[in-house]
Amino acid sequence: MTVTLTSAAQLLKRHGLLREIIRADRWTLDAHDIEGADTAFSAITYDTRDVREGTLLCCKGRFKAEYLHDIDERGLAAYVADTDFSAETGAPGLIVNDARKAMSLLSAEFYGRPQDELTVVGITGTKGKTTTAYFTQAVLNAHSHGKAALFSSVDNCLDGHTYVESDLTTPESMDAFRMMREAADNGMKYLVMEVSSQAYKVERVYGLTFDVATFLNISPDHISPIEHPTFEDYLYCKRQIVRNSRALVLGAASDHADLLRQDAADAGVPVTTFELLDGQSPAGSDAADVTASPANAEHSAYRIAADGADLGEFRLALDGDFNYANAAAALAIAHAAGIDLTADAAATHAMEPVRIAGRMEQFHDPQSNTLAIVDYAHNYASVTALLDFVDERFGSQHPRITLVTGSAGNKAYDRRKEIVEAAQHRIDSFIFTAEDTDTEPFIDICMEMQRYITVPGIASTVISDRPSAVTNAIYDARAHADRFNIILIIGKGDERWIKDHNKHVPFEGDDRIVERMFA
Repeated sequence: MTVTLTSAAQLLKRHGLLREIIRADRWTLDAHDIEGADTAFSAITYDTRDVREGTLLCCKGRFKAEYLHDIDERGLAAYVADTDFSAETGAPGLIVNDARKAMSLLSAEFYGRPQDELTVVGITGTKGKTTTAYFTQAVLNAHSHGKAALFSSVDNCLDGHTYVESDLTTPESMDAFRMMREAADNGMKYLVMEVSSQAYKVERVYGLTFDVATFLNISPDHISPIEHPTFEDYLYCKRQIVRNSRALVLGAASDHADLLRQDAADAGVPVTTFELLDGQSPAGSDAADVTASPANAEHSAYRIAADGADLGEFRLALDGDFNYANAAAALAIAHAAGIDLTADAAATHAMEPVRIAGRMEQFHDPQSNTLAIVDYAHNYASVTALLDFVDERFGSQHPRITLVTGSAGNKAYDRRKEIVEAAQHRIDSFIFTAEDTDTEPFIDICMEMQRYITVPGIASTVISDRPSAVTNAIYDARAHADRFNIILIIGKGDERWIKDHNKHVPFEGDDRIVERMFA
């Protein structure tokens, strides 16, 4: 779709964003007052280093005037900003009330509104987004013969089968629409994407309507001066997905589910619910639309039903009750997207073999009776769910449990105390270690977490070097070979870097350290 200064100004006017168009001493609301107003932009970017002849530049965030030095020589056609930069460039400026909202709208138009060619599924929640996204993509891929794309915090997949590591849970709007265009051009029919609270906080999905939105659950997280000041703000941002959807899939057991139902009712959005049931008895009349019930005492298999119809027994490659809840969510999404689950058994069961690097990966030590689990758990809810799984599956063996953990720096300060509170009554020892940070020293975060321990006698160690922390946990387990040891290594999953002072420092990876030590 062609975007010109004229069409861009008209689009921004319709959304109440345009303040004026500025070029040198010319201020106007009519783009035709500017020479070349109907010339199509050749490119769009938010990075001045990518500017070339005919480029529309979006100046977002902490944009500085000095970034525009020599920009006219490189062919800048126009810029979008909430600040007048006419002193730095002769290119016309679309001055707006909100540069991020403007960037999202203009990016969608520049890339030809690819969302209109896809069935777009958005998934939010405090925990389970990534697993549910992978399960959903597997189901939709099987149903459509490989035509489901994926945006996740782990990988992006634009052709149904090639996975590339991602940088953000939800991409910047311009990157998202560019990738949507590539997915649509690749013949994709579906797009499954994780939607973070920050995506709404900083307008990464502004103007995007999801064909199916999914709200899995909610619990306090991401509370900090640079994220959400309060839980109310965190929940409010996540709730925006409801009003920006055509159908909602809702976790029936989610906190504040009643409020979310009210959001849906106000917006005229139909709701499909899913729920994990405790017992093996049939669902009652008040049960959710899609339910998962344990098929055996070990909870290693579940029966899933949709609208009362039995879809069969499911055995996932990913352990844990919470993953069967994610599986029920995935099938509820497919149902809301119009797929007849009873008629496509191959699609409904396509998620069973799905594995996700860094999620519930289990390793057995041949030298001792030790099980190591590498997982991305990083807050109260996910640590609780992980320990529930350990207790359910291995509690009868009275394991000696060590938790290797850290917490993010400069944000989500509440996680530090909550991780300790979730674990301290259920484990034998902590090893506190490095996790991603901005400017806070790893050792300070570890020492803070150690101070939150209130259970007398629980062992704790601070080893800020993460490879040394994992290695130490394994050696300690081997020194207690008379016991069944479980080492839980959380927070980093399969990531191959640790963020330190805004730089990605290469890191072997928790899973690879364990594999090397157990080899």
